[in-house]
Amino acid sequence: MGHSSIQAARIAETLVVKPLKERIEDLALFGGTPAFPQKVHVGRPNIGDRSRLMARIGDLLDRRWLSNQGPYVQELETRLAEMLGVRNCIAVANGTLALEIAIRAAGLADEVIVPSFTFIATAHALEWQKIKPVFCDIDPHTHSLDPRQVERCITPRTAGIIGVHIWGEPCATVELSEIAQRHGLKLLFDASHAFGCGHRGKMIGGFGEAEVFSFHATKFFNTFEGGAIATNNDELAGRIRLMKNFGFVGYDDVAYIGTNGKMSEIAAAMGLTGLESLDEFVAVNRRNYDLYRQGLCGLPGVRLFPVAEDERRNFQYIVLEVDQEQAVISRDLLVRLLHAENILARRYFYPGCHRMEPYRSQAHHGGLELPATDHVCARVIVLPTGTSVSAGDIESICGVMRLALTHAPEIVRRVPA
Repeated sequence: MGHSSIQAARIAETLVVKPLKERIEDLALFGGTPAFPQKVHVGRPNIGDRSRLMARIGDLLDRRWLSNQGPYVQELETRLAEMLGVRNCIAVANGTLALEIAIRAAGLADEVIVPSFTFIATAHALEWQKIKPVFCDIDPHTHSLDPRQVERCITPRTAGIIGVHIWGEPCATVELSEIAQRHGLKLLFDASHAFGCGHRGKMIGGFGEAEVFSFHATKFFNTFEGGAIATNNDELAGRIRLMKNFGFVGYDDVAYIGTNGKMSEIAAAMGLTGLESLDEFVAVNRRNYDLYRQGLCGLPGVRLFPVAEDERRNFQYIVLEVDQEQAVISRDLLVRLLHAENILARRYFYPGCHRMEPYRSQAHHGGLELPATDHVCARVIVLPTGTSVSAGDIESICGVMRLALTHAPEIVRRVPA
């Protein structure tokens, strides 16, 4: 489907409006018909122009060059580096592997400070390499590392900090950079949510020693499965390139310890195709964000996490915070109600890495108090968006939310705790 065909499909979808639920008995939780006949996911893949994707796949099959730094991977790396404004961008098989390789290439060891409010892979990438993740609390307003708390977590064993750009909003890069420099620490960023986002007049990708991206299918820009490491440190980039290909420096010369982290040609073909539709993906996400903002406006106890609009953003997450005291209904009951309607809202990043295994059972994490993290983990809901979600879908989702919050006291009385 070409760009114009995709746009025509989006316009057609906006004309399909489902009947809104009006009574509490209409809710699927109480026997009503679900708002959606099929499950609506938070992140279904954006595809882009299928004809161009299939042409690329046909080309790579004809050439029989499927992996090992083929021409599509090389082209993708070049285009990504240009877009991000960095000297080096190394494509790899997935975002978790990108984290692991960046951590090892940067020489991190002993202890590294990370937020607990992040996807578990951020912590696992350290633990997998016998590096202790030191979980630090967040700023409850930004959902990112609180620099004041980072200072308190530093010990003689601290080797580095990994900041996470949650929801595509940059974390406190200046403050974290100052802390890292003052204490002689390495600073990396997990930018899995922030591809295509800007910060302080430049693209995210060039901050710290390196920034890591995920191109998983659920991300608004995907390569089926994949990731990348962006850095302006040429020496670090050289190590990363060695490490992603078993340490080979020539045909039969291994000079460094490494692994198989290479991105495939078919993944790169998907990435190149997605780049061509990137502006449209963002435009749909932005439209969806605005529709949710309108549809949820005025609901008691519900706050839409704000997206900064003075710099470039990808708008790929619709994040709500539910204040149970004001909303009456709990976040978890609201999620249960939405799931009954086949709206698969998610509790990101519940319950926090420090409350997941193996960390919660480790002595050095036992009884860890992260009040801001716990507070946010108990309130956040992420709602569906992307090119698979129409304006009519959003109207239905907001209608369910409005009905639930309008009748929250009755729902709470009728649903056993």
